[in-house]
Amino acid sequence: MTNTLIEKCNIHPSAVIHPSAEIAEGVTIGPNVVIGENVKIGKDTRIIANAYIEFTEIGERCTISPFATIGSEPQDLGYKGEPTKVVIGDDTIIKENVTVHRGAACGDFTTRIGNKCLLMVGSHVAHNCVLADQVILANLVTLGGHVHVGFGAFVGGMSVFHQNIRIGDMAIISGFSASRQDILPYSKGEGRPPVPRGLNVIAMKRRGVPQEIRTATNEAFKLLISEEYNTTQAIEKIKAEIPMNEYIEKMIDFIQTSKRGVLLKSHKSGYQSLDSEE
Repeated sequence: MTNTLIEKCNIHPSAVIHPSAEIAEGVTIGPNVVIGENVKIGKDTRIIANAYIEFTEIGERCTISPFATIGSEPQDLGYKGEPTKVVIGDDTIIKENVTVHRGAACGDFTTRIGNKCLLMVGSHVAHNCVLADQVILANLVTLGGHVHVGFGAFVGGMSVFHQNIRIGDMAIISGFSASRQDILPYSKGEGRPPVPRGLNVIAMKRRGVPQEIRTATNEAFKLLISEEYNTTQAIEKIKAEIPMNEYIEKMIDFIQTSKRGVLLKSHKSGYQSLDSEE
């Protein structure tokens, strides 16, 4: 993948491309695009008009929309120009006015976005965030630095998340939410903070999770958010009474490895049961 393949690409004459860029065949680069230093672009990716990219590796068949800015310096006062980057997987779509900052000089120096993600208009991914595969950020979602978003999570528009939190696999969070704590995998949350209201049954069904597994996971979920037990008691009760599966195990491990605490309890009572959705 080098820019000797440029003759096999569709590049508008007004595009500005740094000599260090590595561009695979089949890439489309539109009018007024700026490709800065240390950029690698995978096969058949489209960079549409007026996008700005630097210090970034982009996979194959991605789409970068107008006025997206990817790989610019992190909003970290400790950053002193160290060689950091953004890495984006295959088949990811980044819409208009999205900003993705390259890593600060900590961790692995990298901001990462997985395969088949969708970042909608105006969303922001700060330095050193990690988005797993098939994550969707709706319009104007803001992720602080070092946020980890799990596989298949969906984050509603205009939601804001504190630095260093985790959003679990297949969690779905309603628009206009905000959290300083971790979001439980497979949960449906809403509000400020987005307390869990039910299990994300639709996502589990779409990914082929069997009924009996969903039912057991739902029973474990109800114990975790119950006002009757603290978290330690709920986990003990789950282990004693419910057949374990990989989803329950992942929820328990997620809670036990949390550094900021997991949002579980609500000031309101009630939850949506799996029975009410099927």
